[in-house]
Formats: sequence, C-alpha cells, structure tokens
Amino acid sequence: MAQGGEFNSRVYADSPTRSLPLLCREQPIFSTRAHVFQIDPTTKKNWVPTSKHAVTVSYFYDSTRNVYRIISLDGSKAIINSTITPNMTFTKTSQKFGQWADSRANTVYGLGFSSENNLLKFAEKFAEFKEAARLAKEKSQEKMELTSTPSQESATGDMQSPLTPESINGTDDERGTTPETPQYLPEPRAEPSQNQLPFSHSSSSINKHWEAELAALKGNNAKLTAALLESTANVKQWKQQLAAYQEEAERLHTRVTELECVSGQMTVIKSQKTELNQTIEELESALKSKEEELERLKEEVESANEFQTEKESLTQKLQETEERNQTLEAQLVELEQRLEGSQLEREAFRKSLRTLLELLDGKIFELTELRDSLARLIEGSSS
Repeated sequence: MAQGGEFNSRVYADSPTRSLPLLCREQPIFSTRAHVFQIDPTTKKNWVPTSKHAVTVSYFYDSTRNVYRIISLDGSKAIINSTITPNMTFTKTSQKFGQWADSRANTVYGLGFSSENNLLKFAEKFAEFKEAARLAKEKSQEKMELTSTPSQESATGDMQSPLTPESINGTDDERGTTPETPQYLPEPRAEPSQNQLPFSHSSSSINKHWEAELAALKGNNAKLTAALLESTANVKQWKQQLAAYQEEAERLHTRVTELECVSGQMTVIKSQKTELNQTIEELESALKSKEEELERLKEEVESANEFQTEKESLTQKLQETEERNQTLEAQLVELEQRLEGSQLEREAFRKSLRTLLELLDGKIFELTELRDSLARLIEGSSS
C-alpha cells in the first residue's frame, strides 16, 4: 500500500475515456492493491472480473471541486472511476471481499483483497471520505441558503482527471482472493450532477463588453440627437419671440416718447413708463435665460460629437479584437491537428514496440529450447 503526495501533472493521451481532461489536478491520498470485479449488467447477480491480476486501487481528492474519487487502471484502461457521494455504502461481504454501488455508473464494484487488514483499511477510508463528502454537500447547501441564489456545480461528476498506469498500478503481481458469495446490494440513487457551466473565453467577454458600451453610446447618441432637434425648434421659436419682444420694446419706447410730449399727462406717463421699464427688464431677463439655455445645448451637441468619435474608436477596437480571435482560433485548430497527429504517431510507435517485444520473447523462448536441447545432447553423448 502506498499513501502518496501530489499526483504528477502530465498529459495522458491514451485514456479511453473521452470525458477525462488532459491535465490532472488531483492528489492520491490512499492506495492499496486488489482484484477488481463488476456486477453482471444482465443478471445483476454474478461478478465479472475486470482485471486479470491485482491492480492498484486509489482514493483521489480534487481540491478544486472538493470531491473524492476511487480510481483504478489496468494498463491504459480505467476499470474503476467512481465519485464518492454521501449516499454510498461500502459493504463487507466476506473476510477479503467488499462492494459498493455507484448509481452514476449504474453498476456495483467489488474488490478482492489479499488480507482482511487491507479490506478493513479500505473500508475505513471509504467511511472517512464519505463523511467528508457529506459535510462538503451540507456546507454547499448552507451557502446556497445564505445567498438565496441557485448555484451550479463547477463540473459534473462525470468530469474526471486522467491517470497514468505508472502512478496508479504497481509492478508487483499480487494475487487477491475472488469473491466467495457475490451479493448485489441496491443503493439509493444519488442526485444527478448538474451540467457544467459553459466557460467563456476572454475574447468573448471583451466582445460583450465592447458591444454593451457600443449599445449604450448608441442610446446616448439617439437621446442627444432628439434633444438637439428639440432645441433647434425651440431656438427658432425663441428667435421669433425675441423679434416680437424687440418690436414690442420699440413700440413701447415710441409710446413713452409720445406720452412725455404730453405735458398734461405727466404723472400718468411716468407711471406707464415705470411699468414699461419693468416689462422690458423682465423680457431682457427671459432673453438672457434663453441665451444661456442655447449655450448649454451647444455644449451638449459638442459632447454628442465626442461620443460619436469615441463610438467609432470602440467599433474599430471591436473589429481588431474579432480579427485577433479569428487568428487565435485558426492557430488552435492547427495545434489540435498537430497534437492528434503526434498522438497517432506515438500509438503506432508503441504498437511497433509491442510487436518487437513479442518477436523478441519468441526468439528468447526458441533459444532457451535450443539451449536445453543442446544440453541434453551433451549429457547423452557423455553418458
């Protein structure tokens, strides 16, 4: 048994499971060796061995998603890939055999250990990590209740990290015991994991940001344009009113002059003059306020022109960002094609090596037989 440190982060291209990510982010926390079985999917009674010999079975912890998994590889094939949930139960069916049901994988796993001590240690770790999974789930539910907003898991239970045969399976060929009395214990179905949230590239986020700003600028531009049209109409109306006020002021001045010429009506003329002067002051004050408003509208028009210039600049930046995105996507496709080609070449090289090893084993066997034959001939000739 091995209790290991941090798992080696490396690309594992030979994994048959397409859902496994290329980079490992998990840590093995407990390992043991056992024969692996699965329940017959047809009969649900008999055990079907999934490994020809004892293999390494390890507990892994994903600190990013706070989940525990049981993983075992037979060569490059993942024969156990089970996420521990609070609903799971590890059952000891004999002194050297135990089993648990995985509703997500729709199967029951069985492990045959070489000793009862190994079985007890594995069951102890199972209970420990099951309790940790329960606490993590309760903590997540409490957080959702506090925030009162629905949350989604960052990754589904089926998203798993790749493992290499060198880090999981040992080199010793230990012999474990086979299950004596296979049992099938149905287990309550675990809650299905939610779909993973689609991740967004930084380029798409930039595009959305610029699009939002562009939409806001378009709205502001439309408002300023409407205000400018309204102010233009008001200016025309104010000019007409100003001309009318000026005509009225000239007429009043003329009337004041005429009244001053009348000596018998001096008191009345003075009173009317005072009233006319007040009216003129009020008209001049109104005219001044209209002029100030006209200046403010001119400033708004200039601001609208500045917004238009900024909008054109943002549009150009958005186009440049889209062009960079297209270039990056083309580079990504090319890199994926090169990676796929290198993987095919590596697989062909491995097949060639296996063929050479088989031929070498055959030759060694033939040489061994030839040596034995020569030895017998020598012994026969000497006797």
